[in-house]
Amino acid sequence: MTDPTAPVVPTDARPHEHDAPHGYASDKEAYLKRMRRIEGQVRGIARMIDEDVYCIDILTQVSAVTKALQAVSIGLVEDHLGHCVVDAARASEAEGAAKVKEAADAIGRLVRS
Repeated sequence: MTDPTAPVVPTDARPHEHDAPHGYASDKEAYLKRMRRIEGQVRGIARMIDEDVYCIDILTQVSAVTKALQAVSIGLVEDHLGHCVVDAARASEAEGAAKVKEAADAIGRLVRS
């Protein structure tokens, strides 16, 4: 049976073609700590809604969560560029170009969200 509280993994998420650690591996615990804090903030927002807290106060908390997620995203982009893209570019020009395109597409999704 699946855990209903488990995070949803996007269907386009795919494993890397190599066994090297991800760019964020050295900061994994820090990322997990930040995500747990964000998760707590989101639960707090749900509680605020349940308790009929003033709209502007809820929106302030939504803004804080959004900024926290953006900070995580920027960190992951930096790690990806500094590790995955650099490693691919060292391997071959084609692999490097593919990783740059992949990163640009991911950044585009972040900007549109």
